[in-house]
Amino acid sequence: MFGRSLLFIPLLLSIGFVSRAQFGGNPPSVKWNQVNIPAARIIFPKGMDSVGLNVAYIISRMNGAVRPTISTKQRQISILLQNQTLASNGYVQLAPFKSEFYLTPTQNSFALGSLPFYQQLAIHEFRHVQQNNAFDVGLSRVLHILFGESGQELGNTAAIPDWFYEGDAVYNETLVSNQGRGRLPWFFNGFRGIWEAGKDYSWMKLRNGSFVDYVPDWYPLGYMLTAYGREKYGSSFWRDVTHDAAAYKTLFYPFQGALKKHAGISFKQFRSEALDHFKKEIVGDNKTGGPGFKSNQHFIADVEYPAIVDDSTILYMKSTYRNRPAFVINRNGLEKRIAVRDISLDKYFDYAKGKIIYSSYQPDVRWSNQEYNDLKVVNISTGEERKITHHTRYFSPAFSNDGSRVVAVAVAANGRYQLHILDAINGKVVQQVNNPENVFFTYPKFYGQDKIVSAIRYTNGKMSIALVDIATGKISELTKPDIAPVGFTHIYKDTVYFTATAGKNDRLDALSIPDKKLFLLQNDTLLNAIGNYQPTISDNKLAWVSFTAYGYQLHTTKHSQLKMLPVANGFTGSLQDYGITNLKSDSSADLLAKVQPQPLPITKYSKLHNFFNFHSLIPDFSDPNYTLSLEGENVLNTFRSSIYGTYNRNEGYKEVGYNATYGGLFPYITGGADAVYDRRSFFRGENIYYNEYQVHGGLAVPLNLGSAGHSTNLTIGSNIVYDKTSFQEAFRSRFRDASYTYLSNYLSFSNSIQQAVQNIYPHFAQNISLSFKKGIIDATSFQFLATGNFYFPGFWANHNLVIGAAHQLNSQNSVINYANNFPFSRGYTVYNLHQMDKIAANYHFPIVYPDAGFGNLIYLLRLRGNIFYDYTRAQDYYTNGTVYNGDFRSTGAELFFDTKLFNELPFTIGLRYVRLLDQDLGSRGNNRFEVVVPVSIF
Repeated sequence: MFGRSLLFIPLLLSIGFVSRAQFGGNPPSVKWNQVNIPAARIIFPKGMDSVGLNVAYIISRMNGAVRPTISTKQRQISILLQNQTLASNGYVQLAPFKSEFYLTPTQNSFALGSLPFYQQLAIHEFRHVQQNNAFDVGLSRVLHILFGESGQELGNTAAIPDWFYEGDAVYNETLVSNQGRGRLPWFFNGFRGIWEAGKDYSWMKLRNGSFVDYVPDWYPLGYMLTAYGREKYGSSFWRDVTHDAAAYKTLFYPFQGALKKHAGISFKQFRSEALDHFKKEIVGDNKTGGPGFKSNQHFIADVEYPAIVDDSTILYMKSTYRNRPAFVINRNGLEKRIAVRDISLDKYFDYAKGKIIYSSYQPDVRWSNQEYNDLKVVNISTGEERKITHHTRYFSPAFSNDGSRVVAVAVAANGRYQLHILDAINGKVVQQVNNPENVFFTYPKFYGQDKIVSAIRYTNGKMSIALVDIATGKISELTKPDIAPVGFTHIYKDTVYFTATAGKNDRLDALSIPDKKLFLLQNDTLLNAIGNYQPTISDNKLAWVSFTAYGYQLHTTKHSQLKMLPVANGFTGSLQDYGITNLKSDSSADLLAKVQPQPLPITKYSKLHNFFNFHSLIPDFSDPNYTLSLEGENVLNTFRSSIYGTYNRNEGYKEVGYNATYGGLFPYITGGADAVYDRRSFFRGENIYYNEYQVHGGLAVPLNLGSAGHSTNLTIGSNIVYDKTSFQEAFRSRFRDASYTYLSNYLSFSNSIQQAVQNIYPHFAQNISLSFKKGIIDATSFQFLATGNFYFPGFWANHNLVIGAAHQLNSQNSVINYANNFPFSRGYTVYNLHQMDKIAANYHFPIVYPDAGFGNLIYLLRLRGNIFYDYTRAQDYYTNGTVYNGDFRSTGAELFFDTKLFNELPFTIGLRYVRLLDQDLGSRGNNRFEVVVPVSIF
């Protein structure tokens, strides 16, 4: 059973919906053009006209053909094409309604396919646009009217599972093209792995994942369910189901109720039939479990990209759920970690002459949509690492045989692809290989001194293994171009070893370069493996990896145990439909091939277009502040603004205001105005009340200083604030109204190493915040606040010691005090005193990983604990001028439940017991029990 109930919508309000756009991500030098069609406004950097037009052609041709299978509704969306990012991705969001395509293709054609990436984004992501338009009905429409686009997002998220969104989009990409992930074996490897291992995971575990076992994500799960539904019940089936679900025609479990109505069977029976169909298609009765694995074996590790050093030594990347990805050397079965790998977009590396080379991800310091892949070289003997390029965009680097040169795929922001030959010592470009046809290279390798062997993608989506002349750029095909992916090339003598998709599995092939003779590599392990990837070969043995339910596992075999079966007619890959006949019989089948250019005007896109773009009314509980705000953001992600009302629980004040930030220049420009009623201040032993009116403006500089294995961010800013204070009637005889101006300066710094799956927090991280507010006109009051949290490893891999510290100093006996954001000792009434200092110690640790849930409502992934001690030392002054010193110590324990709600939404809730070791001025007793809940809405 699956679905959600309106009864639980209040609980859903605690889940944060975060925009995936990078605010202020593009420098002001980027100029934007647009193509307008009824379904979409495609916005792209100047110079990317051909891509923008082609996206428009695809959407125009596809929209009318496939939209009836989900809805007839249409609302134009803005699609922003980003050409300076490196991650291969895209998204559609509702609040605000927009989409972004990140245009850089991935090297791994087995994972996403070999279609030109902008084509795949257009046919996949635009299906999400059609979905969002379709689901603006019934109760979801009411929420849209009440709360704007975030209201619809809440209604849709509560009614329509994420597996449907992605499964339906993958089905669309598979239907309208001759490829798509629904035809790629890699896409199904996860389910094939757990099925062949005899893993009978519950529906809730399949939906929610695990911290201890490998569980495939919702993309293949969703595809199998949506494809089966279309196959059995027709092309209008999901249109009817999702319409009724989004409208909440069944108030409790709307999706399952709608499916039962239109399928005539329960959702439990439906999903069982769908998964059984694909299980039969993919694995049949083959349940080997893999050699040496116990039935209750959890995830072990991913071992990837092996490189043979000698007969007894092999290198590889190793990733576990407890530790960060690292380069590992294995000598005679004994592992030794060489170095932790930097943050990277993939795990590929190459090896030669005692050196490893790989691409390390590097963000731009200021512009978040500018990304780089710099090349790094690691000495396997010492672990020493050095960077040989700076602010480059390189993928899949590989050494020459003597280790003196490097070939890498260079992906330019303008969409041009080249092979660069670099000096392996200093990273200087020796030669740029000409590429007039602009084919896309993947996994290039040197062949001799003057040629490169690479898997290449043509603009029609077909692939081949090809020989490239370094001097001229001439491409000679070694295999016939085919829509089936090829890749993971490795050269040994005059033979190229590679992976090729053939039917329902990815196999290993060998190709003799001089005579183009092709061989299928075969033995028992290769026959039974789930995919065969990343081959490497030496004089005596072959090594490669295959997928299992316990991670990618390494295989080695001697040449004598390996058969090389001649393939008479050369490589002809094939893609399977896995029993989904509608992929060929539907009128929209392979529609992409029918897309034709059409006359469409290109015009300039103004950066001021729909500048305010108010889209949502957002409630936000960030204790002690409870806020309702009208939020706006423009399509280019350069301007955000908010009209809001807030209630502060600490002081009991009410606030209304407007804030805005412009992020299109190097410093953010901020400004706004607000009015605060019933402010409270503690003065000479009593509370006084007043109202405040403020106007403010300032600058902020956000910097991304991340490098190597660290994510590091620094923001420095300053605001000038004009404040007018009006005391309430009871205090007018003692205090006169005043106006003053002060500076509010701040600095926030965060630094963190990578975090493994099971790590509660990073082993080393710092989070520091400084704030200094000082009157400069008609006021001398000030406030300084410094807070910091410092994360360290505990006694075991998934334990953390977290030390917190804070210091706040306010003006002595000042009538006007600034807002109190000091993190007071847990359990005590919060005070705003002259000087406060705090130290806190926390020890976090996992307790158990239950992987269990109830009623498709809540699923418990992990139960973890924290033992803490807080000590706050405070000082203030009585009316008579004497000094007050107070200690506020507390200790206790917290129990956190890391869960998912409704099989989809991450949710953590905690229980806290606090023992006060000193007297609380609020006199509430020394034992406190508290519930720790999420604090943001939407």
